[in-house]
Amino acid sequence: MKINTALILCAGFGKRLNPLTLKTPKPLLELKNITLLENCINTIKFSGIQKIIINTFHLEDQVLDFINNKNFQVEIQIVKDGDKILNTGGGILNMINHSQDDDFFVFNPDTIWSLNYVNEIKRMQKFYFEKKLDNVLLVINKQLSFDKSLQGDFKLEDYLLSKNGDRNFVYTGCQILSKSLFKNNKVFNFPILDVWEKLLKKNELNGFESLNKFYHLTNLDIFKKLKDL
Repeated sequence: MKINTALILCAGFGKRLNPLTLKTPKPLLELKNITLLENCINTIKFSGIQKIIINTFHLEDQVLDFINNKNFQVEIQIVKDGDKILNTGGGILNMINHSQDDDFFVFNPDTIWSLNYVNEIKRMQKFYFEKKLDNVLLVINKQLSFDKSLQGDFKLEDYLLSKNGDRNFVYTGCQILSKSLFKNNKVFNFPILDVWEKLLKKNELNGFESLNKFYHLTNLDIFKKLKDL
């Protein structure tokens, strides 16, 4: 079994990267002459995923023009949040509602994705189906983060995530989610953290460890440091 569709979250304001993101949406910021969004799309494509759905809101015409002017050789659909921004959870659900699939990869483009992740993404997918899961988050030990200010989100033990004890693991911005997790939700502004918290309470939030160095646009200072690498 395999996942056919990946969702990319591109609707946010990117306020921590102001003033850059006042005129340029965060996914279209460039490092080494390539946009964050293009890095993300290339990683998805080489992971064997056939379709991409992107949500937009802030400066959405720029994202649409970027996709239309590129030839990514993969099917890409744009889904607008609408009149009001939907946050991560609402944005994911709105994109899911535009697909007939049951399982989805979800990517945040503010991580600097690369082909180094492809094997891990494929292994995480295999793990998801073999264990018959409805969720799994790709996480890294915070020691692998370029941004040393990250405190850590979770404890990872036997592929289960919790907030008990030492939280040495950071969410990378890649996860697999089943449509079934949203069966009681309507499309409105809510964070995906709400879904995670419900799973944590049932001890059902799963993690898969990445061993890649983690580069993420946390804020303007980190962006400037990454440009100097």
